[in-house]
Amino acid sequence: MSDWTAGYMADIGYTFGYYNELNPHRARLAFLSQGLAFPEVGAACELGFGQGLSANFHAAASVTQWHGTDFNPEQACFAQEMAAASGAGARLFDDAFADFCHRTDLPDFDYIGLHGIWSWVSDENRAVIVDFIRRKLKVGGVLYISYNTLPGWAAFAPMRHLMREHAEVLGSEGRGIVSRVDGAMDFAEKLLATNPLFSRANPLVGERLKKMQEHNRHYLAHEYFNRDWHPMHFATMAEWLEGAKVQYTCSANYIEHIDAVNLTPEQQAFLQEIPDPMFRETTRDFMVNQQFRKDYWVKGVRRLSPLEQAEALRAIKVMLTTYRPGVSLKVSGALGEADMAQAVYDPILDLLADHKPRTLGQIEQAIKEKGIAFPQLMQAVMVLTGVGHLAQVQEEAVISKAKKQTDRFNTYLCQKARGSNDIAYLVSPVTGGGIGVSRFHQLFLLALAQGKKQPAEWAQLVWQILQAQGQKLVKEGKTLDTDEDNLAELHSQARVFAEQQLPIFKALLI
Repeated sequence: MSDWTAGYMADIGYTFGYYNELNPHRARLAFLSQGLAFPEVGAACELGFGQGLSANFHAAASVTQWHGTDFNPEQACFAQEMAAASGAGARLFDDAFADFCHRTDLPDFDYIGLHGIWSWVSDENRAVIVDFIRRKLKVGGVLYISYNTLPGWAAFAPMRHLMREHAEVLGSEGRGIVSRVDGAMDFAEKLLATNPLFSRANPLVGERLKKMQEHNRHYLAHEYFNRDWHPMHFATMAEWLEGAKVQYTCSANYIEHIDAVNLTPEQQAFLQEIPDPMFRETTRDFMVNQQFRKDYWVKGVRRLSPLEQAEALRAIKVMLTTYRPGVSLKVSGALGEADMAQAVYDPILDLLADHKPRTLGQIEQAIKEKGIAFPQLMQAVMVLTGVGHLAQVQEEAVISKAKKQTDRFNTYLCQKARGSNDIAYLVSPVTGGGIGVSRFHQLFLLALAQGKKQPAEWAQLVWQILQAQGQKLVKEGKTLDTDEDNLAELHSQARVFAEQQLPIFKALLI
């Protein structure tokens, strides 16, 4: 009997994560900031889509035709259920990469995305993926790929190997993978307690093990306990992708574009002395001890003239997607936490506080009297987008076409929220992607859709849903026991929601 899992974790489903780097619309600003053209995306593909949230969100919130595969039939089934709920027509399969990549009914793609999966598959599957990119990515098309990176994983790799060996050799198969994960981590902690020379030579291993304890066990199983687990240097990735005829363009992590929060002046000067851009990237990874890269590659770079770049950037439209008083003027990079310059950021945030879309050109004109030059505005937009406060806005025609799909999809998701908090996102036709929305906020939106207009009514509906399932709220670590306490807390949350979040969700058309 063949092993259809090929060593990949299939005992339990992957987490219900959404990854906005997979959103083609979001990539446009990164390309333009580098002076590069970004293609119109009519057909897109995600390889290894997990539970399928990203693929379905991006299909529902755009006019792009999405395709994808994930070999786990349970995950593919749920992804297909979501596709049917939105009516966006995403074609999502449970094929292995070798089968999917040789399908004859696939179009050529303007955009192909892989999030994380590259690190967890065999060399044979990597060769299949590279061949697929070579054959199916259009000239001018974009590849997004993220992967575990060296040198950031170098110290922990032996510990990861030991834990997987424990799960395989000493773990009880009948108790399931979650139990084996817990057993392996417990064994690793006991080992470190003996103060081995390994931990003395690699003092950060213990800290990383502690952080692992905080993670969802489903995430840990997929992240650390697959048979194949191959962090690699950027240069090695470049060698793999050479056959696909793609060229590295830039990081999909917008904060990585800001040298001041990631590199010391001495490090910046050192990198500037390296003439080869690919070797420069490899060297930079040592400076920041890179653990996970999120990168854009393109098949055929098309550089814009300075005039074309300036016009395209000023035409980019953005909106504030968080509550203005709650915006922290802090940003974290490889060097730690840094303060954003109030003189630059406050005028921009104050202007956008009404959550109305504006072009960068309009923002430039509105804040010109504050002495803020366009390069300063650009850096601020990159930072605010990178930390999640700003989002790029789609064209009105796309928003209009996508809204029926996102309305159907969000109704489906809010209905799902009655029974679980698995999916903490809704989808916006304005941004073309997902927006973080907690379970209770989804249920407040469900109450609104049912014609309930007052926060007290929203709270009552949510409490009825929770009561029917024997659930209660937890506040400051303590369970609220009485109906009155639960309703009071829900009413308080509903009032805050009405004041702070609801105007944003209305602006996002969710």
